[in-house]
Amino acid sequence: MQSLQSRGLLQYDSFQKRWVWNEDAIRAEEITGNVLHLLSSKMNQLPNNMQLLLKVMACFGASTKESVIGYLAESPVYSGVRNGLEGAINDGFVEVYAEGYVKFVHDKVREAAYNLIPDGDKKQLHYNLGKTLYSICEGKDVGNTIFLIASQINHGKEFIEKDDTLRIPVATLNMKAGEMALDGCDHTMAYYYFVAALSLLPDDSWESNYDLSLRLNFMVARSANSSCRYDEAELALQTICKRARCAQDTLPSSFLL
Repeated sequence: MQSLQSRGLLQYDSFQKRWVWNEDAIRAEEITGNVLHLLSSKMNQLPNNMQLLLKVMACFGASTKESVIGYLAESPVYSGVRNGLEGAINDGFVEVYAEGYVKFVHDKVREAAYNLIPDGDKKQLHYNLGKTLYSICEGKDVGNTIFLIASQINHGKEFIEKDDTLRIPVATLNMKAGEMALDGCDHTMAYYYFVAALSLLPDDSWESNYDLSLRLNFMVARSANSSCRYDEAELALQTICKRARCAQDTLPSSFLL
């Protein structure tokens, strides 16, 4: 750290209350890894609430809505994230950059925070965050936060498949996320969520969840067709024609043929 400071590559900005560095110069000297090591070492010495907050935000990406932090704070497991956020801002790891949003001050800070999570625990943490947010936000109008909830919980597909009570609720969550993506004309994202939803349905879904199976196959076909995945669209349409109970149920699909 002293070496970086002495060469003007790493400085603490007392006005902004955060560390700043010349990334181009650091990369040129091939010591970016040292910066990550420095950040990770400092983060490992932080209070538990701050470490938890940094791990949580790292799972979400470069930025996070403050409302999401608030939702998580309602859970006993993540109750410390609100205080952790205040500490992370004061220590210069995170900053407020728009109304209602916070972000890491640099990509390397986010990378170092994500490295705090053991590789074997990353998938489980993503899933736990999604499941916690889902349980807290169920029935609420959370806007586009539904994308975050669905994407996080989808990390735990292997856990969901082992719990039959979660399959339909999570499939429905993904369907809603896909429909919202369609409303925003993001057909590729919509396709991703619809396929995720379809993959969670039980093997007997055409018998046990007929309406949901019919709708999801149609939405997969629609979003696939709109995002130039014509083979996938054709496959979904063929499934509808094969499994539909009556001709009327195939009518919406006929407009995509």
